[in-house]
Amino acid sequence: MMFMTPWVLILITLNALVHLVLMVQPDLGNYLALQPRYLPYMPWTAITYMFVHAPGITHILFNMVGLYFFGPPVEARIGGRRFLTLYLIAGISGAILSVLTSPAPIVGASGAVFGVMLGFAWFWPRQEILIWGILPIEARWLIVMMTVGQLVLLRSGDNIAHFAHLGGFAGAWIYLKYLSRKPAMAQASWRKKTAPRITKSGDSMDRWRKINASALHPVNREEYERVIAKIDSLGTGSLTHSEREFLDRFSQAAG
Repeated sequence: MMFMTPWVLILITLNALVHLVLMVQPDLGNYLALQPRYLPYMPWTAITYMFVHAPGITHILFNMVGLYFFGPPVEARIGGRRFLTLYLIAGISGAILSVLTSPAPIVGASGAVFGVMLGFAWFWPRQEILIWGILPIEARWLIVMMTVGQLVLLRSGDNIAHFAHLGGFAGAWIYLKYLSRKPAMAQASWRKKTAPRITKSGDSMDRWRKINASALHPVNREEYERVIAKIDSLGTGSLTHSEREFLDRFSQAAG
């Protein structure tokens, strides 16, 4: 069973619940979908549209499967609050780009999920992904292929919000770039506020060793094994702050 993180579970549950409600009360979708001409009067739709999907199962299934596979390792890597921020920024930037380029209403979590997929490729660019469980491709090239595909399909005349997808990529990239380039002083202050409290090295090692690696997402399990091997080779003093934060997050979850 794949490791599930809190915000991924919450988002999938909310999307499923909204989809079920709209099956019974489809008219409610008019107040949740993003309609550009009504956006000044219904600004909340820049967020609620992410939880509305086209009738049927295909649209929501595609988005939730993407969130299920790519979301947990990203949330575990950057933490729940930053993961939710990434998700919302990607979805809102997708809405903005779509509204600026088309008067057509939009629904769906695709822009937000595309942002999560970019986040996965950002942290694990060479991680191999199997398309449809068959075709192997590195995460970074998958993002390139998807971007090119969206650009090619812009003039196809289909009923898909390609600009929302591209906007999701753009918003996620800007946010991740912001996180990686914060001034050193601000970064240190921010980490001090958000990082778990670290006790003695021996106590920390006891907690870190108790993490059940087999229960982690494969990507996080690989990172865990790499960091533990680094400790065995160079000691706890060799760890970066982000590596300590990574271990502490999972040790707290295990506890």
